[in-house]
Amino acid sequence: MRSFQSGKGFTLIELMIVVAIVGIIAAIAYPSYVEYVERARRSDAQGALMGLASAMERHRTANGSYRGAGNPDTGAPSIYPDEAPIDGSTKFYDLAIQAVNDTSYTLRATPKNGQAGDGILELDHTGARRWDENNDGDTTDAGENTWGR
Repeated sequence: MRSFQSGKGFTLIELMIVVAIVGIIAAIAYPSYVEYVERARRSDAQGALMGLASAMERHRTANGSYRGAGNPDTGAPSIYPDEAPIDGSTKFYDLAIQAVNDTSYTLRATPKNGQAGDGILELDHTGARRWDENNDGDTTDAGENTWGR
């Protein structure tokens, strides 16, 4: 008859401690990961707004006015993709021309899908960047005059 050798393997309490430690680490790491993903998507939208601004400048150079860059003048741009990120299948921001006249424009990226609640991003013809960080629909609040973090 064989006897059991002591000291080999794990006890149930040891396994429970390991599972608890892994759970604590996951609880700390997951929110950081989610925040990182949101920042990366926001950065993609910022890059797309810069690309749309470049397209607006090319349009003005060719036509003498910013008008006509969208269908109609405000709304989705006709000279640039209307969603961000530009490449990839899942889109997290809608790009739009918010306001336009012959000499000025305001561009907007509105979050959608998994980015909803992140607040709109704006860029105007002067290069001023605004981010509705508190998501109240107003980009003129104190501290929201930059794309920030």
